[in-house]
Amino acid sequence: MEEKVRMSTTRYSGIGGQAVLEGIMMKNQDVYSVGVRKPDGEIEVHLSTYEGIGNKKLKRLPIVRGVISFVDSLVLGMKCLTFSASFYDEEEAQPSKADIMVDKLFGEKAEKVVMGLTVAFSIVMAVAIFMILPYFAAALLRKVIVSDTILALIEGAIRLLLFIGYILLISRMKDIQRVFQYHGAEHKCINCVEHGLELNVENVRNSSREHKRCGTSFMLIVMVVSIIFFIFIRVESPILRVVFRIALVPVIAGVSYEFIRLAGRSENKLVLALSRPGMWMQGLTTREPDDGMIEVAIAAVEAVFDWRAWQGREPLETETEVVDEAEEAQLNAGDLEEILEEDAEEASDESTEPAAEEPKDVGDILEGKE
Repeated sequence: MEEKVRMSTTRYSGIGGQAVLEGIMMKNQDVYSVGVRKPDGEIEVHLSTYEGIGNKKLKRLPIVRGVISFVDSLVLGMKCLTFSASFYDEEEAQPSKADIMVDKLFGEKAEKVVMGLTVAFSIVMAVAIFMILPYFAAALLRKVIVSDTILALIEGAIRLLLFIGYILLISRMKDIQRVFQYHGAEHKCINCVEHGLELNVENVRNSSREHKRCGTSFMLIVMVVSIIFFIFIRVESPILRVVFRIALVPVIAGVSYEFIRLAGRSENKLVLALSRPGMWMQGLTTREPDDGMIEVAIAAVEAVFDWRAWQGREPLETETEVVDEAEEAQLNAGDLEEILEEDAEEASDESTEPAAEEPKDVGDILEGKE
């Protein structure tokens, strides 16, 4: 009965995560863990902290905190992917000339510089493909379509098609399919915890793969918000249109983050309805995980989040019981040892006493007399 009551309510836990190569990253405030299934089958869990960019005041400002969170997620995600991939490098790659030059120029900061450049390049490519390319594609129709509103809608439709096409394309890769399975395990674990269920393989397996705070939902919201922005913000100059699309990317990301943040904390029917398309999209970026993947996800969650205390459960039927059982077993073992020692002492005493004379047989007595 208690489990049914727990399942009917959802609470915001604040934990989030990301699938990596053969594993999962889970983050709770500034603490994060990376659980990886190593080639030998064992689960390696790496625990660390990541404070990210910006100070605490900036991270409280609406819109601004969304931009900071987006950049932080890219940097941390890249870092965790690199860590998980390190277990599957078949042989040490020889450093290239560029690597050697970066090491000479930046020394100990070389890794951070490379990470920063990688993230910057990723952002530039994403803006070019999903923001600028759709604009130029829609602009080709400007001679036949006069309405700026219709052109903005066409631009948004092209952007959505590119996004969906990109996901469908990468989902055909075998390694990405496994990443999508771990993505599903991540969602299932968080849903299991936030629905008040005990975090075990069976409960996680039966939980939903859909989650309102998913990055897939965030990207879809970005597409929708960009359509709304570009319908109402208009300029005549073609160059300024491109400049505005680039300049408004942080604002669009910030607004989208605020909606995802609200959706993660709200059970409002309107918010749930607006979240539904993003959760449908998760059908493309998540797959059903196997039990081994779920075990990795559970290990990553438990490293950063005391879900039992958060759910208001007793400190483990496990921890108290395991300690009690261990103490009881130790006592029993001690009692048994004492009994065995006593038996051994008694046996030793008996062996040192002179043997009692056995009664003679009647035949022996008669023979003796003869």
